[in-house]
Amino acid sequence: MQKGVDLDRDGRERTRSGTRSGGRDHQEEAPSSRRRFLLGPLHWLGVGLGSLVRVLLVAWASLAIYYSNLPWPWLRLALALAFAGFATWALWLSHRRRMQVALAVLFLGVVAWWIAIPPSHDRPWRPEVAVMPRAYFDGDRVRLTGVRNFDYRSADDFTVRYEEREVRLSRLTGLDFYVSHWSKGLVGRLVGHTFLSFTFDDAPPLNISIETRPEVGEGFDPLASLFKQYELIYVVGDERDLVGVRTNHRGETVYLYRLNTSAENVRRLLLIYLKRINELADRPEFYNLLSNNCTLNIVRYANAAGREGRFDIRHLLNGLVDSYLYHSGRVDTALPFDELRRRSLVNEAAQEADGAADFSRRIRASLPTLSR
Repeated sequence: MQKGVDLDRDGRERTRSGTRSGGRDHQEEAPSSRRRFLLGPLHWLGVGLGSLVRVLLVAWASLAIYYSNLPWPWLRLALALAFAGFATWALWLSHRRRMQVALAVLFLGVVAWWIAIPPSHDRPWRPEVAVMPRAYFDGDRVRLTGVRNFDYRSADDFTVRYEEREVRLSRLTGLDFYVSHWSKGLVGRLVGHTFLSFTFDDAPPLNISIETRPEVGEGFDPLASLFKQYELIYVVGDERDLVGVRTNHRGETVYLYRLNTSAENVRRLLLIYLKRINELADRPEFYNLLSNNCTLNIVRYANAAGREGRFDIRHLLNGLVDSYLYHSGRVDTALPFDELRRRSLVNEAAQEADGAADFSRRIRASLPTLSR
């Protein structure tokens, strides 16, 4: 009987032990389930992001081939499609390690090819950008060559005229900011072109516009501008040309604002501009819509000249940059912004002053912060 009791006691002990063990297993299962619940979405998020990165890299390389410096469009298109097809097969269909390594080598070859494509001054340029300006310094005086002052009969019919102009840094009085919209609708409202005029008390304003340098027969393609398709130029010109061609012949909507900045900051900014103009005359660069464009360069040089402020998304969505200027206090805020913007439109005045020698004075005559 004692042995049976012992067995029974042992059985009860084993049962108790088994119960305790089962409790631990149940407690350990709960965190494991929670981990699986959390890690599942993270896994699929990682898979999705990895696929997105692959798609972007394949798209970039295919476009880099298409917009490369090969002279035959049909060959560029064929090579771009071939690369995209091979990349799709290697990454999503084949799953062979050897093919993925081959794709990586091919991709690096495209990157090296793209990096090696050089900018040039030697192309058949459109006449509007055929002459690179240059600045010559003599103490307070600056002599500029290649100053554009065309006479326009239409956007494509004009008399070419490049001039020399001399200005004195000590006679700088202010800085005016232009925002030009070349299309209607949402895209036209969000994206435009910005450029500056440096004003003097003894000379007409000096207009400087950071632009692409298209060849004969080329227009502007935003996507192509990301792939070394356009060189960069700082067009220096008379407002009768650079503003008038936009308002009177291209049908753009142009606004003009006076910036709140000191004459000393304006001088520093002009000197930075002039230095860049000479650098570009010596060494060409490519324009890039996202990194080397009109508005970002204006902000970059304004920072170097003493501007204080952070990056704002409206520096990229530059059709809205006048809103940024207003709400950051860089233009006169005596009027509500919508009213200031409405009254800063210069199209009507520019059309009435078309071709006039006092074009610059007349487009400013009725502006709320510039009339004098």
